Amino acid sequence: MDKSLILIQCKDEVGLVALITRVLAQHQLNITAMREFVDEASERFFARIDLSGKVMEEARLKEELLEGLPQHAEIQINPRAEKRIAVLVTKEYHCLGDTLVRHFFNTLGAKVNCVAGNYEVLRSFTERFDIPFHFISHENKTKEQFEAELTTALDKYDLDFIVLAKFMRILSPAFVERYKNKIINIHHSFLPAFIGASPYRQAYERGVKLLGATAHFVTNDLDEGPIIVQQTIPVNHTFDAAQMVIAGKEIEKSALSKAMRLVFQDRVFISGNRTIIFE
Repeated sequence: MDKSLILIQCKDEVGLVALITRVLAQHQLNITAMREFVDEASERFFARIDLSGKVMEEARLKEELLEGLPQHAEIQINPRAEKRIAVLVTKEYHCLGDTLVRHFFNTLGAKVNCVAGNYEVLRSFTERFDIPFHFISHENKTKEQFEAELTTALDKYDLDFIVLAKFMRILSPAFVERYKNKIINIHHSFLPAFIGASPYRQAYERGVKLLGATAHFVTNDLDEGPIIVQQTIPVNHTFDAAQMVIAGKEIEKSALSKAMRLVFQDRVFISGNRTIIFE
């Protein structure tokens, strides 16, 4: 059976659901699942609609929906099912390894088109999966030079998202704007706690009872972009700093993989600095 997916976000007003369902019915499309939400603070309407039936006239359907929806409505009809991604790394392998294994067994929901790193540490591991590795050193270069080389490498691919798998470089506002709402990062704490370096040493010294990890979209505000997933794992006084690192890496992998699944399945909408997630 043919299936279709439609994503809509627009200014909220009375009668939106009735309008949308009427137009879809006129195109002989049956709604099998519809999730909608109104963000009252921003007066924005969000909807994710699963349909049985094939959209035969996509341009016409979009035009008819736009005619009835408020101005500047955003509509996506059947966005690319298998996303195309690049993964940026430095030296840590745990998040990259988990991502490439999921890619290899077709459970990632995306195709890893390339991996780029500012060290060559993870080249041989990446190439075992027959995935191109781009080494782009940051040494003896300005941030602008480094990012220009990185952009040249990434733009060879038609990417939907960029995943920062423990990529330990702060990206410039220009780079973030170029890939706006397309960069996913995994942060080593339950934000906003323990921002910055040595988070597990900070956690150990504070005597925390929970370790956390946060997957979020990247914005110009360091580690403050819209949060996609947060997860925690219990620890206790028997954990030293090294054991906390091991536990932390496990929760980082888990949070990042869930965030990627939600994003790649088109279940995440961005509303200001918040996310609307239809799980």
